[in-house]
Amino acid sequence: MDDYPMIENHGLIGDLQTAALVTTEGAVDWFCSPRFDAPSVFGSLLDKENGGHCTVRPAHPTHSTKQLYLPDTAILVTRFMTEVGAGEVIDFMPVTGTTATSRHRLVRLVRCVRGTMTFDVEVAPRFDYGLMKHEVHITPHGAVFAAEDGTELTVHPIREPADERLSDLLTHRDADLQVSLTLRAGEQRGLVLEMGADGPPREIRREEHERLFDETAAFWRTWLAQSRYTGRWREMVERSAITLKLMTFAPSGALVAAPTAALPEQLGGERNWDYRFTWIRDASFSVYALLGLGFTEEARAFIIWLGDRVKERAGRHGDTGPLNIMYKVDGSSDLTEQILDHWEGYEGSAPVRIGNGAATQLQLDIYGEALDSIYFAHRHGFTLGHGGWTSLRTDLEWLADHWDQAEEGIWETRGGRQDFTYGRVMSWVAFDRALRLAAATGWPSSPGRWQAERDAAYEQVMAKGWSEKRQAFVQHYGSEVLDSSLLRMATVGFITPGDPMWSATLDAMEQELVSDSLVYRYNPSASPDGLRGSEGTFSLCTFMYVDALARAGRTNRARLVFEKMMGYANHLGLYSEEIDPTGRQLGNFPQAFTHLALIDSAITLNEALDRR
Repeated sequence: MDDYPMIENHGLIGDLQTAALVTTEGAVDWFCSPRFDAPSVFGSLLDKENGGHCTVRPAHPTHSTKQLYLPDTAILVTRFMTEVGAGEVIDFMPVTGTTATSRHRLVRLVRCVRGTMTFDVEVAPRFDYGLMKHEVHITPHGAVFAAEDGTELTVHPIREPADERLSDLLTHRDADLQVSLTLRAGEQRGLVLEMGADGPPREIRREEHERLFDETAAFWRTWLAQSRYTGRWREMVERSAITLKLMTFAPSGALVAAPTAALPEQLGGERNWDYRFTWIRDASFSVYALLGLGFTEEARAFIIWLGDRVKERAGRHGDTGPLNIMYKVDGSSDLTEQILDHWEGYEGSAPVRIGNGAATQLQLDIYGEALDSIYFAHRHGFTLGHGGWTSLRTDLEWLADHWDQAEEGIWETRGGRQDFTYGRVMSWVAFDRALRLAAATGWPSSPGRWQAERDAAYEQVMAKGWSEKRQAFVQHYGSEVLDSSLLRMATVGFITPGDPMWSATLDAMEQELVSDSLVYRYNPSASPDGLRGSEGTFSLCTFMYVDALARAGRTNRARLVFEKMMGYANHLGLYSEEIDPTGRQLGNFPQAFTHLALIDSAITLNEALDRR
């Protein structure tokens, strides 16, 4: 399995409707079109032989690589150095705007900056997860890959009139294209890969490429200039903000959990999930992070998206309630899970899943997260309006009838429902925030019932969620298992950070769930989750731990954990879902939840250090 790049050896580019991963060796090994959750065009990340890729790399057998983003942008530069020359590939995707489109462009500029360098270029798409055959048609001005269903990938060469025609250099084998480019210092060529092109291949002059580059750079720098963050770790915080923006579907404002699918939480294991969807929970957290940094339009767009989800099923619900736990980026909810048996999976980690079977689970915490984000947004000047509030009241009536039942919980376990403490805590949050909203606005409400249910949830958690034996709040009633989701209890105001019960819980988690500052979600062997194998530490949970420590006044410990966690980012400041005992990143990449938690914990810790 040596042919697979490490998960962390990637950068992310995108156009706000879809995204691509680029390895440190110059390969685009993951790209879906026309949006994040569409079938892949390049997918060698999940099957090196059958997934498809677009690779630009030196022909020289020995070379070193470096990769960086141009400052304050999502423009990626992959540099190659050899004894005889140095060159680089500059990758970006021109931003598409807020109208959904099938047209997406991936620009790959290749240039030599020192000496002489020969680049080997290969374009080998595999449409529809490699299930669909295609043909390639070479023209004097480029090439077109045509799939059986009419989908096309057009290759436009970047060249000047005096340059040798790319069509004269191209060779093709098994409907793939290869070309060798020899460049001297100062020379540049390249490709624009376009899905949904409105015409045949054409040659792109340097002026047009420079315009696309300048427009893309200007977009990102103008967008980032809205940030109000001036605290410590500014570079990491702003890189996280750009990464979250790259994972936002601009036409709807929905944030995907990650742009990838089926990257394993354990190498060779079965914990391989599709994260190219919008979780109510994750996206609700984005409101705090975005408003905390000053990105009001993104927060507003999500509140509108969430309001639409609340309204569309108000009064209509099945066993899992009026809200689904996740949706496609357009708000639709058909996420049927399938297995791609013809793909071997990343480093042999099968099955490769697309869709997500957890979409039909009951997870009660999402109502608390949704109400908390709506209340937070209201405090910043965003309101639901009459229709949204009316629908929300209907959802709250459902929750009042159903919060006290077993569920699958935040971690989407597949081992059966339990009375998860976190779900009860967030049910308390839902009623509490609804009461606050009604009091602040004067909107019609059911204060008597909501207060009664809020208080009942509180009393139940204190009576059944606390273990005298462990001296800690536990994962679910009747267990002695600890769970790092409960690190948010003080954050949401359920318990004060200085409460002795909370201090004892932090101490217990330190002993059981924390390994050299990295935090596990829970212990699967002590609390079976219905899946084989183990997993690494959860990056999200480590940043939640930082936040909890800072709120509890343990600022020295919080800062040490945070600084250590900075060392586990990849070379670009990106995080996947998990970190294994060797420090290797595992799971889908990059993960939005982790970068959201990074921003939140940085803000909390920075404020705590300033107060001190």
